[in-house]
Amino acid sequence: MVIRVKPERLEEYKELHANPFPGVLAALKAANVSNYSIFLKDDVLFGYLEYTGDDWEADMAQVAEDPETQRWWTFTDPCQTPWPTAKADEWWCDMECVFHMD
Repeated sequence: MVIRVKPERLEEYKELHANPFPGVLAALKAANVSNYSIFLKDDVLFGYLEYTGDDWEADMAQVAEDPETQRWWTFTDPCQTPWPTAKADEWWCDMECVFHMD
């Protein structure tokens, strides 16, 4: 996944992620998400996660309905700006995997 971070909010974004809300982490784990990392290069955020469930849409809807996650997004979303080619309903954009080595 990819998105941009507003340069003037970068330090705020880093501070938020240094101490994420425990409820957000719990909601992600309950939705079969693990090994979630966010990397930064300049103003680009690249997110990587592993998903072990069998219904991505339902699990992500469950995360989106979580009140603590919604509260988290009130802090993180203002720090971000969608990728220039994002679709109207996308925030983080999915990326195509063009290489993977086991």
